[in-house]
This record gives sequence, structure tokens and C-alpha cells, in this order.
Amino acid sequence: MIPFLHLAVALAATGLRVSFLSTPRNNRRLPKIPPHLTSLITFVDLPLPPVDGLPDQAEATVDIPEDKVPLLKNACDLLHDPVKNFLAEKSPDFLLHDFFHHWAVATARDVGVPSVFFVVFSATATAFSGPPEALMEDGGKKSWPSPESMTSPPEWLPAGSTVAFRRREAELLYLSAFAVTARGLTDVDRMRLAVEGCAALAVRSCPEYEGDYLDVVRRIFRKPVIPVGLLPPQPPSATGGNRDDNWGRIFGWLDAQPPKSVVFVSFGSEYKLTESEVHELAYGLELSNVPFLWALRRPSWVTGSEKQALPEGFLTRTEGRGVVSFGWAPQLEILAHPSIGGSLFHSGWGSIIETLGYGHALVVMPNIIDQGLNARLLVEKGIAVEVERGDDDCFHRDEIAKALDMAMVSSEGEGLRRKAREMATVFADQELHDKYIKEFVDYLLKTRNNQAIEGN
Repeated sequence: MIPFLHLAVALAATGLRVSFLSTPRNNRRLPKIPPHLTSLITFVDLPLPPVDGLPDQAEATVDIPEDKVPLLKNACDLLHDPVKNFLAEKSPDFLLHDFFHHWAVATARDVGVPSVFFVVFSATATAFSGPPEALMEDGGKKSWPSPESMTSPPEWLPAGSTVAFRRREAELLYLSAFAVTARGLTDVDRMRLAVEGCAALAVRSCPEYEGDYLDVVRRIFRKPVIPVGLLPPQPPSATGGNRDDNWGRIFGWLDAQPPKSVVFVSFGSEYKLTESEVHELAYGLELSNVPFLWALRRPSWVTGSEKQALPEGFLTRTEGRGVVSFGWAPQLEILAHPSIGGSLFHSGWGSIIETLGYGHALVVMPNIIDQGLNARLLVEKGIAVEVERGDDDCFHRDEIAKALDMAMVSSEGEGLRRKAREMATVFADQELHDKYIKEFVDYLLKTRNNQAIEGN
């Protein structure tokens, strides 16, 4: 949802009117848009139809455990008629959609509205999935007959590419991608239908970072593929230590740390860390001796105080050198702080964009969906160090500490830190990304005008 909001803001900034369709709770939880654009962006609430077994107020994957996600997909599929009614009534020039709502393509076509598939994943991850015909044959299992088949780069990727999944990543993705919902569809089917039916693909990417993979997407999908830039978030307002709350105290601690010395640790909301993973992460931070700020969401397996999620004595042993904050964290404000020098995270595409915008060193511990593919490309480019898994396919404290030392401290990692700083000239270049938005708007206007001429 956040990339769609960023795109809506970017389009509105060019003067286009945007309707943002989502469910009521999702619309309410989105960040506020710039005040000068409120007249150009309309948030449209589409109540999520009830589905047996789906908890009340569950409107996004963050609201539910993984085993309930298929029910959320079923509920979202029931938005077909409300979306069709909206399109028929408002007659927008275009519908921008993701693969999740694959039915939006045919729905828009029925009322004469062209659709554009907005790809929120990196071009690298998108290219890995393969051409639509490969996903159609035997429901995609001809190209991907097993999780093991995903652990090598497919033939359509650039020569020499190292982009592929590790075994555990592939097993988790395979279970999700080929799980059939009540409507008889898998995520692979959704992806194929979205690509086949759309007029074009808009990709949150830019050639300056992954041009070879954008070329692959164009070649295998045989549709117009338009990079819309990285949609970097606007720099946060500098409140920091001026806050009179817990985060004010934390930013006060950050103010006292040397420049570029602290690693920010965060794993988002999609993957739920197990108790063993939280503990190994804690011990790895302790062993590394690197100053850290860890934003940790309360794990579902904790029944008492949030601090019970951590190994006994951990907070005492790391007092003064590290800070753990439970719950929501002002990530952009943290990344912008001068004492932050690195990030230990899952290598999700959005977090990569935010982190490299500040040129921080990257330590990646991928878990699910596209994270492993993103991590491989970062390592291939010499921008990140990946925490190696053990023979049991789990992360261990010694490897976490080793990766942190490489990225943050050792002379051996200076090349990595330099390349990360250099990438900030691309990831934070607002003028560059505005150029790609303008080119996308030019495509939309030209397509609309050509359709008007043909209609006459």
C-alpha cells in the first residue's frame, strides 16, 4: 500500500487527479499526504466483505497470522463488484493495480478503462518470475517444478547473475506462491493474469540501479515497461530529541553517539521472528560490540512483558551501547540521523530504497517473498554483506556478529561502505526520480489522447 500511496502523491504533484481505492481501515492507517495535494487525491473506502474465519478488522497481512492470508485473498476478490461500480460511475482514464487484484484487469476492460500493472517489487524479483507463458503451463510448475528449481538463476536472467533463492527462502515462497485459494487461483496465476491483461507495466525501479533486469522484464513480458523511479520518501522533519516521549529519549541517546557508528535493526511487520531468531539476533548484536538501535515488534509468542522476548540479562549487558524499542518506530527519522551508519534488516525493496537513500552500509538477513532475490543483487553489486545461514539453514549469532563487523567496523568492509555511500547519489536523487514520473505521465497522457482520437 505504501508504494501505491507514494505513486499517488507523485502523480498528484504533476497535477493529475488520483482516486486511491482501499478498505476503510487501510486508508486510515496510511501516512498523511502533503497538505497542498489533498484536493487532488481522494481516498475511496471499499468495505471488505466478510469471509468465514477472517477476523474482524483484518484488512491487511499485518493484521493476521500467515495461515489466514488465503482468507484475506478471498475477501479481496469479493471487491470485484464495488470496484466495477466505481469505474463505471467515475470513468477514470486509467486504473493502476497490483497482481493481488488480478481481476481488476478484466473489470476495467469491461467498462472501457485501460489498466496499468504497478509492480511494487524490484525489477530483479519481477524478472525472476519468468514470462507469462511459463507461468501458465501447468499452473507455473513447468518452470518451477519444486522449491529446488528456484535455487539457481533461471536462463532468462542476465549472464553471470547470482540472483536466486536459498533453500529455506524457496520452500517458504513455494508454499505461498502455489497455494490455491477458494477461487481456484494461486499467486502465480494472479501474476500471470495481471501481466497478460494489462496495457503496460509501471515498475518501481530505475535503470541506474538494475537496468539489466528492467531489460529482461521488457523482453519476457513483451509489454511497455515504464520505470517510475524509486519513489523515495520525502525527508522527515527533524524533531528527534525535541520529543517529550520515549523516542525523544532515544534520539537523545543517538545524539550522543559518534557519526556513522550505530546500526539500525528492523525486520518490518510481514515476517514474524521466532523466539530462536530473536535470541540469536540479540546475541549476535551483543557479540559484535557495534552500537545498535533495535526496533522490535512485540512477538506473538510473548505472553508477559515485552522485555521477555529478549535473552535474560541482554538489556543489562548492552546498556549504554544499545537500545531496544518495542512497537512502531519512526524509521525515516532514524535513518536520517547522523549517528546511523548501517542497517541490519530483511532486504525488502522499500527498506532498501529508504536505507540507500542515506548511503548506509547494509547487512541483510532475508526471509520471505522477494527479500532473498534483493539480497543476492545487493551482494553481487558489492553494496551489502549477507548473514550466512548455518547447515541447519538458520541464522546464528557468530555469523551475525561477523557480518556486522564487516559492514560497520573492519577495514575490509571499507569498499562496501564506499559503494553504499555512492548509491545515495542515485537513490536520493529526487530530480532523477521526478524525471521518471514525468515520463510515465507523458505515457499516460499520450495513450489517453490516442484513445480519444481512435474513439472519434
